[in-house]
Amino acid sequence: MSKQPYSIVFENTDFIVVNKAENINFHDEDEVGTGLFNIVKQAGNYKELYPVHRLDKMTSGLVLFAKTKRCAAELGKLFEQHNIQKFYLAISKDKPKKKQGWIKGDMEKSRRSSWRLARTMTNPAITQFFSYGLTPKVRLFIVRPLSGKTHQIRVALNSIGSSIAGDPIYNPSDVSDRGYLHAFALKFELNDKQFEFTQLPNTGEHFQTQQFNQTLENIGQPWLLNWPK
Repeated sequence: MSKQPYSIVFENTDFIVVNKAENINFHDEDEVGTGLFNIVKQAGNYKELYPVHRLDKMTSGLVLFAKTKRCAAELGKLFEQHNIQKFYLAISKDKPKKKQGWIKGDMEKSRRSSWRLARTMTNPAITQFFSYGLTPKVRLFIVRPLSGKTHQIRVALNSIGSSIAGDPIYNPSDVSDRGYLHAFALKFELNDKQFEFTQLPNTGEHFQTQQFNQTLENIGQPWLLNWPK
């Protein structure tokens, strides 16, 4: 039985939140076929559907789609003003240079499809993180991006010596069973209503261990962590 590309987490008249499977392209590609956006649109028979953010192919987790042009504009503005809080989970097998804090810098094109973090701060990618030891060789990161750059979290963790396990671009020698990046939580206010969504990853051996689940339970709601100001 083939893997389902997504499941519905929440839906109302304005938007839909889905849980994307890993290794699913967001947009259509000639060689690969239909991407997540059109899969969701066709399956739901939506006359209108608007992407307001996206996830990399390897990344699983929460994706938000607007169902009207008006809602798309409102959500787009919230993203632009950094009023939608996003939180990700990542696994690395490499010890970071620091266990928590900020990662900042301009993103520059590097070799092939990769990016790298520069020392300049003209239009920087800004990322906050905490990390937790699961085993002597496996570390969990909870990450809060404050900007929305291509490959931002993957590049940020790579820059502190903790490439994401299974990342085919930034950690190609690792042979993990998946790329270990998951869009875990969203929090925002729309039309005077507060919305909070969390979604645990449902694949990946390192995302299914007792130590992972216990650590995540101890962390609690990610927006309540003592994030640096």
